[in-house]
Amino acid sequence: MTIRWLPCLMMLAAALGGCGDHSMTQQNRYGTFTKAALFKDGTEAQVPPKGAIAQGELDRARQTAAPPPVDMALLARGRERFGIYCSPCHGLSGYGDGMIVQRGFPAPPSFHSSRLREADARHFFDVITNGYGAMYSYAARVEPHDRWAIIAYIRALQQSQQTDVAEVPQLRSKLP
Repeated sequence: MTIRWLPCLMMLAAALGGCGDHSMTQQNRYGTFTKAALFKDGTEAQVPPKGAIAQGELDRARQTAAPPPVDMALLARGRERFGIYCSPCHGLSGYGDGMIVQRGFPAPPSFHSSRLREADARHFFDVITNGYGAMYSYAARVEPHDRWAIIAYIRALQQSQQTDVAEVPQLRSKLP
């Protein structure tokens, strides 16, 4: 009878024997700039290896390099993002009369001014990315592809204010 229980007791002892060792489930947490014996230089803050690229950075660089082709999906995305990020200050039509301005904040320039109608797309991309004047950077809030979508929508807004109503049917036939 005792021999039959011996394998079970051995397995139980082996299973319980590892319970005191938490090295795999509870590892040391190092505070910022504290000592860590794990690394040769003794610090927890390590410089990334030479040539290391952050995850997603190559795709981000590709999206930043040039605007995507303009189609209805890009314009729809631009309209949505414009409504979220730009319209509070610039207004829904881009004249710089958004709700924030109506509550006393300084008005941004109108997208319909000759200076901004003539500005190239890279200017708008750089302003969204880095900020300009009272406008802060949206680089952390708006992905590069969405910045291009917003710019495409701004161009559509600008075109909408400079087009004669009689030309609208011809413009619609040129859309994809």
